Amino acid sequence: MRHRTLGPLRAGAIGYGAMPLSIEGRPDEARALATVHAALDAGITLLDTADSYYAPGGEPGHNELLLARALASYGGDTSDVLVATKGGRGRTSDGDWSVDGRPEHLKRAAKESLRRLGTEAIGLYQLHKPDPAVPYADSLGALRELLDDGTVRLAGISNADAGQIRLAHGILGERLVSVQNRYSPAVRDAEPELRLTAELGLAFLPWSPLGGISRSSLDGASAVSADPAFGGFHRVARERGVSPQRVALAWLLSLGPHVLPIPGGSRPESVRDSAAAADLVLGEEERALLP
Repeated sequence: MRHRTLGPLRAGAIGYGAMPLSIEGRPDEARALATVHAALDAGITLLDTADSYYAPGGEPGHNELLLARALASYGGDTSDVLVATKGGRGRTSDGDWSVDGRPEHLKRAAKESLRRLGTEAIGLYQLHKPDPAVPYADSLGALRELLDDGTVRLAGISNADAGQIRLAHGILGERLVSVQNRYSPAVRDAEPELRLTAELGLAFLPWSPLGGISRSSLDGASAVSADPAFGGFHRVARERGVSPQRVALAWLLSLGPHVLPIPGGSRPESVRDSAAAADLVLGEEERALLP
């Protein structure tokens, strides 16, 4: 798999968002572990999780514990695997999402995440979402303390606007390596942040990167009608003999060398298909067919 940089580190150009393995509709543990192992077999080295990835009524950290078990049971070399977790969100009993960016909460949450992951330090710790009730600089200050005391090696932020990215860059300096925002063929509100991260030398990690691409079989045949606005992805997929999802991820990679998508997936087959996008290079004529 081709690689991209996250600060001083290298990671496979396609990451894996492990959230589907722990929230509503999650697979059983055997399939969940097989899915993570398939990602590792395919060359994925960035695994994205969060302490808030658990089903309503469950315990925080379900996904972190699952990834720790998956890595421990893999049997292969995991020395280059980067587990990126996040803090600052939670789940409510009715299935909604909460936010808590208080410094004391973030510092406590990071240490609990570290305990669940069972590593010497968290490779990449990300502020999950700005808390409107807490000055953003205060939340970032907690990340700086976690970096200083060795709980965290590198820092990232998520769901941040351009002003917040600049503030984080000023407070955290070169130890800020990534921004994780929603970006996909259908959702491009983060275009300014995509450009800014390139300017600042930060990795841009699109979450939910397949928005707008209808479900399809892995041989590229559409299982449901494609949205006409994104028909180009299906056309290229048919001509290449691959899935539209793989084309969409290849398109994201073509937006800049700092882009590292983190698609989810709850089946080994879907994760292997996503990983293969790292080696799909689109030609100029194909790019012209895409929005």
